[in-house]
Amino acid sequence: EGLDLEIQKGEVFGFIGPNGAGKSTAIKILLNLIFPDSGTVFILGKDAGTVDVRKFVGYLPENPYFYDYLTSEELLWFGGKTSGLDKTEIKTRSEALLQKVNLFHARQRPLRTYSKGMLQRAGLALALIHDPQVVILDEPMSGLDPIGRKMVGDLILKLKSEGKTVFFSSHILTDIERFCDRVGIIIDGRLRLVNTLGNLLSNNTNLEEVFLNEVKKAGGGIEG
Repeated sequence: EGLDLEIQKGEVFGFIGPNGAGKSTAIKILLNLIFPDSGTVFILGKDAGTVDVRKFVGYLPENPYFYDYLTSEELLWFGGKTSGLDKTEIKTRSEALLQKVNLFHARQRPLRTYSKGMLQRAGLALALIHDPQVVILDEPMSGLDPIGRKMVGDLILKLKSEGKTVFFSSHILTDIERFCDRVGIIIDGRLRLVNTLGNLLSNNTNLEEVFLNEVKKAGGGIEG
């Protein structure tokens, strides 16, 4: 509702809020998967509805679903082909990404044999197969064990070091504190606060306290 937000090139932006606050809805509007009642959305200066924009954006949904008879190797081949990569690029990038997400050993197993965490990692590799400039991750740590969370965190920091823009939502506030330059808090569909982590945590407080204070000021905002 009246969402007005600008993400800077090369930053890691954390998007947080209670369940049902509107995080996934905002992300789907950004990706042109659902449409706003009014307003405009731009990615890299282009209308988000422009087909060409997709070439520059990688997306991991909160609950990724894939054809379960495919292997992760075939999944990345599919993603690479639909992104316009040639065979050599797909092979090179697939092997590198599967190594990074620790799935290379399982690359020829059907996805139906994967655990939730493995599917999450396969989805992350798919989001990155075409080397996007903007990476949008909806709850990327969901279902991951501590080793998987560290791996995703390392990937986010690597993307930042390469000048990529990362926008991600998460309920794990310690991860937001570790990786993000700025944070936005959305409650009941309204963006309540946007600031740098440095400013938010300057008074010997932590992000959980900041978040809960915003929820309290909004009059609740937590699903019962």
